[in-house]
Amino acid sequence: MSDTHAALHLRHRAVAPDWLALYYREPIELTHGEGRHVWDADGKRYLDFFGGILTTMTAHALPEVTKAVAEQAGRIIHSSTLYLNRPMVELAERVARLSGIPDARVFFTTSGTEANDTALLLATTYRRSNQVLAMRNSYHGRSFSAVGVTGNRSWSPTSLSPLQTLYVHGGVRGRGPFAALSDSEFIDACVADLEDVLGQAHGNVAALIAEPVQGVGGFTAPPDGLYAAFREVLDRHGILWITDEVQTGWGRTGEYFWGWQAHAAAGPPDMLTFAKGIGNGMSIGGVVARAEVMNCLDANSISTFGGSPVTMAAGLANLAYLLENDLQGNARRVGGLLLERLRAASAGNDAVREVRGRGLMIAIELVERDGSPSPNAATAALESARENGLLVGKGGLAGNTLRIAPPLSLTVREAEEGAAILETALRQAQDTIAGKEPS
Repeated sequence: MSDTHAALHLRHRAVAPDWLALYYREPIELTHGEGRHVWDADGKRYLDFFGGILTTMTAHALPEVTKAVAEQAGRIIHSSTLYLNRPMVELAERVARLSGIPDARVFFTTSGTEANDTALLLATTYRRSNQVLAMRNSYHGRSFSAVGVTGNRSWSPTSLSPLQTLYVHGGVRGRGPFAALSDSEFIDACVADLEDVLGQAHGNVAALIAEPVQGVGGFTAPPDGLYAAFREVLDRHGILWITDEVQTGWGRTGEYFWGWQAHAAAGPPDMLTFAKGIGNGMSIGGVVARAEVMNCLDANSISTFGGSPVTMAAGLANLAYLLENDLQGNARRVGGLLLERLRAASAGNDAVREVRGRGLMIAIELVERDGSPSPNAATAALESARENGLLVGKGGLAGNTLRIAPPLSLTVREAEEGAAILETALRQAQDTIAGKEPS
């Protein structure tokens, strides 16, 4: 570790919580970025395949966004939701139209955690019930209520919760008791499980909250149509469907603008939560809901920082760039190439159990020689990639999955470059499970 990084690391450890995780044996400080690249404090350049946890959606230092932020900051930075706010109204109008939810209302927050927290407040108030359905292996944020519906033990530090959460199968296709079934049989089995769980509930259940692709869980996803099948059951019971699009929204999966659209036979959800990519690094989250659901609160509520003029200006500029440059189409095309390249690179590698994904949301699951999860192999690959100039993420219940989610403007050349570095990293993972020392 350089003296620059080491000194800052010591200061970090002196003031930050022990549970505030840092990547790498020798953590690095990122000082600036441009396009799909970032630089650390020593001047080393990295190709960024994680985008600040899927947040730098279009590009680092995108001129259209930085210009919009600077111009708005020069006028007024803050006013709160107690005053009319033109950028907030304009972005809400665009998000409402794009959501697919009829008669939609939009409430802005500062994070995905807060967005999911708000959706849970709305659902439990509307349905007069604190019972919530959630998916196993899920992640919905770090607030008290969001942790209470998180089905991934690695990110759920307490069993205490204001909610009674009922966990159902379906978020993980390749593991678990239904893994050997065909897609249609898998869906049937998950629906039967849902029916069984509801049969054990006491009275009303407020909502099902689900990520179309589980982010922290390792980019796992059910077969297309699962949530359409779930929706038939939910509708019979009056249960709301909340789709958590914090990581899947804005075209990242390539085929669809929202993850829920892979289950479009169900029609639009009752509520949609979003965050991360829309702000391209600025703190924006939000909830879209049918008017009758959004308006169910009978007490005062505001958001001091949600809908800030500066963050809304960033969101407007970022969304316009995304749509005008068909970055969803680019995610489909370049993501498909990258997925194919990574599958070829991992062929015959004993450490790789599966390469999966959609668009520019790709995962590589790593295992030991006996097939058990290998967080050590994932760590070795993460370190190797960084050493060779590529930043990726980790996830999965056991921390054994590499998460690959570059900005949606990724070029073919950059995809090939990143794939080549990952091929080397995967060889390091293979050496790790074989007990070889790092080369």
